[in-house]
Amino acid sequence: MIQSRFDALPEYYQRSNRSEITVIFRSRSAPAFLLIAYLLVAIAPLALAYLQGKPSRPFGDELSSALAMVAFAMLLMEFVLSGRFKSVSDSTGIDLTMRFHQLIARTMTVIVLVHPFLYVTPHKPPLPWDTTGQLTLGLTPASLVTGFAGWVLLLLLVFSAVFRDQMPFRYETWRLSHGLGAALIAATGTHHAIDAGRYSADLALLVLWLVLLGLAVFTLVYVYVITPLLQLRHPYRVASVERVALKTWKLTVEPVGGEALPFEAGQFCWLTLDRSPFAITEHPFSISSAPAERPAIGFTIKEVGDFTRTIGAIQVGARAYLDGPHGNLTLAGRDGSDGGGGIAFIAGGVGLAPIMSMLRQLRADDDRRPMKLLYGNRIAEQITYGDELDELTNTLDIEVHHILSEPPDGWDGTVGQLDQTVLHDHFSFDGHTRWLYFVCGPAPMIDAVEDSLEAIGIPMGQIVSEKFSYD
Repeated sequence: MIQSRFDALPEYYQRSNRSEITVIFRSRSAPAFLLIAYLLVAIAPLALAYLQGKPSRPFGDELSSALAMVAFAMLLMEFVLSGRFKSVSDSTGIDLTMRFHQLIARTMTVIVLVHPFLYVTPHKPPLPWDTTGQLTLGLTPASLVTGFAGWVLLLLLVFSAVFRDQMPFRYETWRLSHGLGAALIAATGTHHAIDAGRYSADLALLVLWLVLLGLAVFTLVYVYVITPLLQLRHPYRVASVERVALKTWKLTVEPVGGEALPFEAGQFCWLTLDRSPFAITEHPFSISSAPAERPAIGFTIKEVGDFTRTIGAIQVGARAYLDGPHGNLTLAGRDGSDGGGGIAFIAGGVGLAPIMSMLRQLRADDDRRPMKLLYGNRIAEQITYGDELDELTNTLDIEVHHILSEPPDGWDGTVGQLDQTVLHDHFSFDGHTRWLYFVCGPAPMIDAVEDSLEAIGIPMGQIVSEKFSYD
């Protein structure tokens, strides 16, 4: 589910019952060549340092230098894993990209913070006669300043990311500080590595650090300058804003001349409303309209944060900008285990948004595969597009089941949660293991549903979801 991944961050999750590494390497979509390329970049500093042939120092010194070089190289590559580059995130899945981003950032941060304490060689300036840097660490006043500054900034950056929900800042303030902080860490870290590093002053390794720094800077320029410039050439206008459920709105935009961006049902865009695209006020939302409905592009947005609480006040005609599409919560290229199964949709709350996009496109395509939708909410007033879902049963081969945890009097639907008991009741028919299962909703629901589906025999490769917890 997208909603606004930052405004609605409490709805997105930290995996609590599965190892991050296990989840990452169980994904069928993660292309091996991207992982290999990433690892090659990470170990490149070690290879270039080894090829210099310098005499070895005490084990602690060599271990500290090796860890620091690998960690810093991986931290510079973190800029590419920001989720804003479709060539990366669309190949691996943006949820996988972001979980990898978080895992690597936190792990490498620990290594960088620890590495100064592993050295046994004195922390003194270089000696003129010590040409191989064996007797001192060669720390100049400038390298001490940049090293300490980068060390502190990295600690603050990761701390503010992990505990962003508890920080007394708006998302826009946090995002600006996160970007600026990351840029300062890249700059100070590169200076420290080159000025103080025993191996990094060598031409080959110096070039590598400068190339990685340049790549990191380019990613920031691309996101904050190039992308907004491109968006200025393709503006949109708000065509309608309407309430579709309790604290839930449907916002539709249309291009101001030109073509609407092409997308696949289930994808999302970064949306800027009534602001310049250079303003740091964009938010990611799932597209809930079908590609067949272009040029109109609709978003279903729930009020859960500072920005989303203002959606109802957006005026028709307001300018809008889109960056996308992103995401791979899509049907394209997926047919189940043998192509003979149906499609199950399991949604919680506003997690229905990308699923509605898929259902609307399936209707437009006159798809005749068997389908089921299990849609969970707390109360009946939260049910979104209830009438349209009823109408879909007349045009698609679909069963729609509403599940409420706090039903009204006279409710004749399912009562409870989207737990293993409910899922077993609805997916215990012959051939259920051949179906595709799309899951979208709040964090705890996604965890519970994936575990429950796996428990009733559904292969993880046939469960499609996108989960987000951005740092």
